[in-house]
Amino acid sequence: MRDIIVTAIVLGALPWVIRHAWAGVLLWTWISIMNPHRLTWGFAYDAPFAAIAAGATLLALFTTKDPVRLPRTAVVKTLVAFILWMCVTTVFAMSLHESVLQLSKVMKIQLMTLVALAVLHEKKTIILFVWINALSLGLLGLKGGIFTVVTGGEQRVWGPGGFIAGNNEIGLAILVAIPLMYFLYLNVSQKLIRYGLLIMMVFSAIAVLGTQSRGAFLAIAMMSFVLWWRAPKKLLLGMGLVLCAVLALMIMPWTLQEKISSITEYEQDASAVGRLNAWETALNVANSRPLGAGFDMYNPVTWAIYSPKTTEKRASDPSIIRAAHSIYFQVLGEHGWFGLLLFLLLGWLVWRTAARLRKRATGNAELQWVVHLAGMCQVALVGYAVGGAFLSLAYFDLPYNLLVVVVVTERWLDAWQRDSLPGNSAERTSDVQRAA
Repeated sequence: MRDIIVTAIVLGALPWVIRHAWAGVLLWTWISIMNPHRLTWGFAYDAPFAAIAAGATLLALFTTKDPVRLPRTAVVKTLVAFILWMCVTTVFAMSLHESVLQLSKVMKIQLMTLVALAVLHEKKTIILFVWINALSLGLLGLKGGIFTVVTGGEQRVWGPGGFIAGNNEIGLAILVAIPLMYFLYLNVSQKLIRYGLLIMMVFSAIAVLGTQSRGAFLAIAMMSFVLWWRAPKKLLLGMGLVLCAVLALMIMPWTLQEKISSITEYEQDASAVGRLNAWETALNVANSRPLGAGFDMYNPVTWAIYSPKTTEKRASDPSIIRAAHSIYFQVLGEHGWFGLLLFLLLGWLVWRTAARLRKRATGNAELQWVVHLAGMCQVALVGYAVGGAFLSLAYFDLPYNLLVVVVVTERWLDAWQRDSLPGNSAERTSDVQRAA
């Protein structure tokens, strides 16, 4: 039954996608983020739904009557530079064939990111894009939260597949999506939908704890503070956050002290020390190779040359090949110092753009949704920046979708303010009268 439902949704949406490219972006985002086909057990499990959605969306770029225009902002230019730099580093990768395979996967995501930037113009499409991102992970969070409560936190929450198959990865993804759910909660008037979003946020937070991810635990602590700082009604939200924390800790089998100890006493944890070894390897690669080692640097040849020396003091053997377990060291080792600079610059520019949006929209009741959206995107960025320090999720779709939201919202605000000028309003009225 699940196979039929997912297939019917994808195929049924294609005629709409051909007419409106932004609808294709929504379809692609749902498939890419939530991986709904991975929740089936039959023919849909391995069906190329993402390729179908992407192909139809690219075709729609030539058939749609909606505007298709890529913003020429510092964020977009930096993103394009980062994409081109990844292509250059792949040419000089230590393991070329495998790196090219990974590059093709990353380029699919980046291509659709550029498409989203080009086709999302109206407030309606921007809000729908936020809904798709929030609900795609919110439903997984709801499911994982219920599972955590039922099992008493004894079993970990795992992801459906793709970038977020692991417990750590799904924890960070759900965490980053919670501020988007809160934005929708603030801007929806229907009480039933608001209650549904509230329940989804609570269970999503429980699901994050249910992943038993130390990185997610740090991220949720930092993000909760920023969420409280950015949100209106601070007293009510603060009480809610404290209540959720108390309830979650009552449900989970571990205590707060145990979780903090597992973070601070990392020297005795082979897994944590193994990450430090992987970070040191990435640092050695970047210092020796300005272009990095390429996407597939995690192989015996690279480790034999650049891994740190084995000593008795190390709790983990540094010769063991490990993933970077950090968005920063992942980019550093794979694309060198310049690649990391572009990656960090991209994040900073998105943050600054969101801050600028908040400043420009504050004080106008009609633009309150922009203030909320920009603020919640900043909260989500904090979660990604902190939690991503311990995970290899540098190319995951969600942070780039946050980039899209911020950039296209700024474009919408620019257009709205131009149209709000008295001369422009009169000119639009005259154009309407002539058309009539």
